Amino acid sequence: MDRRAFLHDFSRAVLACAALPAPWRYSGRRPVQEQPFSLGVASGDPLSDRCVIWTRLAPAPFEPEGGMDGSRTGVGWEVAHDQGFQRIVRDGRVTAAPELGYSVHVDVEGLDPDRWYFFRFHLPEATSPVGRLRTAPAAGGASPLRLAVASCQHYETGYFTAYEHMLEEEPDLVAHLGDYIYEYGGQDGRVRRHHGHEIRSVEDYRRRYAQYKSDPALQAMHAACPWVVTWDDHEVDNNYAGLVGENRFESREQMHARRAAAYQVWFEHQPVRIHRPLSWADLTITRSFHWGRLADLRVLDTRQYRTDQPCTDDPTGMTPCTSRSDPGATLLGARQEEWLLEGLRHPSDAWQVLVQQVMMAPFDSQPGAGVDSSTDQWSGYPVARDHLLNAIAEHASGRTVVLTGDIHSNWVNDLRAGFDRPDRPVVAAEFVGTSITSSGDGADAWESVEANAGENPHLRWHNARRGYVRCDIGPDAWTTTYRTLPWVSRPNAPIGTASTWRLEKGRAGIMEG
Repeated sequence: MDRRAFLHDFSRAVLACAALPAPWRYSGRRPVQEQPFSLGVASGDPLSDRCVIWTRLAPAPFEPEGGMDGSRTGVGWEVAHDQGFQRIVRDGRVTAAPELGYSVHVDVEGLDPDRWYFFRFHLPEATSPVGRLRTAPAAGGASPLRLAVASCQHYETGYFTAYEHMLEEEPDLVAHLGDYIYEYGGQDGRVRRHHGHEIRSVEDYRRRYAQYKSDPALQAMHAACPWVVTWDDHEVDNNYAGLVGENRFESREQMHARRAAAYQVWFEHQPVRIHRPLSWADLTITRSFHWGRLADLRVLDTRQYRTDQPCTDDPTGMTPCTSRSDPGATLLGARQEEWLLEGLRHPSDAWQVLVQQVMMAPFDSQPGAGVDSSTDQWSGYPVARDHLLNAIAEHASGRTVVLTGDIHSNWVNDLRAGFDRPDRPVVAAEFVGTSITSSGDGADAWESVEANAGENPHLRWHNARRGYVRCDIGPDAWTTTYRTLPWVSRPNAPIGTASTWRLEKGRAGIMEG
């Protein structure tokens, strides 16, 4: 079966299974009406010889232990050349443990570079849906990469229709830039409703991920190709910085416990290759991937290590207002920043792709003298931003692309090493992708952006509809296509192309068309 036929049939099967319960018996111990693989399957973090495959046993996802009985359970897995699993290339067994929410992560090794495989999991009484993985090209390979970019999927504010269209694009890889879930309690009157109150405990976060992963469009996209995933703030708490949460009445001890719960459950539900920490509150997700000699993807964490945003509102009156020009302020932390700079210094002519969360370019919303820009973004840390952009100018100018999410809108930005100097050369491109659903249907543009475009000469284009970004990457040229939906507040929205942009390696600046 060819690739397009598989995607079409799989999408139809997932949608059908979402509506029909599948009776079975789990290990002969108790009858249940739900499918144990109710949250689907996924693959991620591909290298040239391996890829992570994932599932979680949850016959009753919103019950304690996901409906499991508290016992550790053996799960079989298979990877094959064909969808019928007649040519199995790797197989084995792994333990699903209650300590990790019965999640399963298998780093399948010994695969051939630059090719697609099928995978599945099984218990004696049930078999999972079939998923696909692919490996990256070998070190010298330069196969083109079709990368889909997504972020910000607030379940309550819309349907995940964007993933139905993304599936038809047949990407090689999906980069999710954060806000995979939202932590807020359920609200009436919205498109869909969160289960329960605002989440803080391990069981709270597990139920919330289960609700999101029950969405058939999200399941189908996860099964179709590997994902590279990072987090932003809503995986823990809105606009948190290190151990400072949005709720300033919450102590550092309380935030440490909440962050530990959130990070653990994020790991439990994502197909990631990450070393277990001594404390879940210190889980490190910074990592890199090489698509042969074509592109180096560097996954960043702009939440865990940052200093507090300057001049934030604090109802307790205990947080001093520090200047945004503070040279000690950091968004990445010293260790992560040095890791990133070392990667940029490495001799290479590959595209350098920063997979990260918050907008790097400033947006001045104040006409005339003075600057008024978000301090939750890189604009709150301009010294650190200039340090990074100067390093890009020295080592990777004309071949660095920053992929950004967070703000529920599309932006195309030229990046300069010093935005206070419009005469400085452009050294990199930033493509900011809109949300999958967050903020509802959206608009073609925000009036405030249109009104202040003249204050921001680096801004090339803006749009505030929902959707995703597609990047078609070749050795010498990069094309970014903004795909948008007219609505997400009801199903079956069509997809359209709002704008297309091109880069030529070694040439500064973004070209339209």
